[in-house]
Amino acid sequence: MNRQKFIDKFLIAFMILTVFKIIGIGAQLFHESIWSVIGTLIIFLIVAFIIMMVITALKDKERNTKNSGRRGSGGGNFYLETSLFDKIRNKYEELAEKYIAEKDYKKAAKVYMNLLQDNFRGAKTLENGGFYNEAAAVYLKKLNNKSEAASCYEKAKQYKKAIDLYKEMQQKEKVGDLYKELNDLKNAHTYYQMVADDYSANSQMVKASLIYSKKMEQPEEAQKILLQGWEEDKDSFNCLNNYFANVFDVKKLETEIKDLYLKTPSYKKVIYLEAMKHEFKKDPKLQAVTRNIAYEIIAEKVGTRSEIINELKHFNPDDSVILKDISRFKTGRNRMLRK
Repeated sequence: MNRQKFIDKFLIAFMILTVFKIIGIGAQLFHESIWSVIGTLIIFLIVAFIIMMVITALKDKERNTKNSGRRGSGGGNFYLETSLFDKIRNKYEELAEKYIAEKDYKKAAKVYMNLLQDNFRGAKTLENGGFYNEAAAVYLKKLNNKSEAASCYEKAKQYKKAIDLYKEMQQKEKVGDLYKELNDLKNAHTYYQMVADDYSANSQMVKASLIYSKKMEQPEEAQKILLQGWEEDKDSFNCLNNYFANVFDVKKLETEIKDLYLKTPSYKKVIYLEAMKHEFKKDPKLQAVTRNIAYEIIAEKVGTRSEIINELKHFNPDDSVILKDISRFKTGRNRMLRK
């Protein structure tokens, strides 16, 4: 089949498809508004006109080529088909971009979905235009993308629809957040508790504490879970550091530091020393108690961990003599070891 016959057959097929498409658009009147159907029909007629112009131009070009005596290669039909469809696609792209520039996002989305067969760009165009419910429907029905659909329902403040999808995806914290938006604190706390329990089960005690303090507004429970993490060696340092960070009264913090130290087993005292370095810098009123605890820990551990003597400088930042004392201690210890 030569190029001229291909174009003629393509034109006939296109005209038949155009008639069927118009009939199909007319059938949409049974389940869509008349203005929506008219909009779709106008878009289709514009695109059909563009395609007809492209086909006519190709026919004229082929006729001129044939009359001049030039003949194409055996792969000409393939090239012609590719060129034709590329031109049509480019016209669709230009049309969609034109509608977007005019902020007619619904028409642009129809071009992407119906003519370019690109449902994702159609949904994203609707979303960008603020048509969140329509975008959610496309994400869900055409793309089976629950995450994007839930996000769109959330933007549309259709919280119950979003909650159903987040539940299916096991995104418990998001479910809690949306129940909170609906002022349903009972259900919100139920889901937040699930999240906190999951974090605790995975030894993520700091994250669990943040759910209690930030989401559930239960600072006492947050402190309990941090203390549990410290006592059970589940991310010990971060739990202890966050526990102290949540005590805002300096007098109370001083008491907490003393009391917890008395309960600290020997194998965890080096971690406690690390925490004292942070608390020492926090407030001048805490320097005496943190320094004394640091001295006790260093004195206890220096026999087995000589390098711990270096920690003294953190608790005496303005004392130049302490560095000389540390140096003399190291020199003396090295001499003893050599003997």
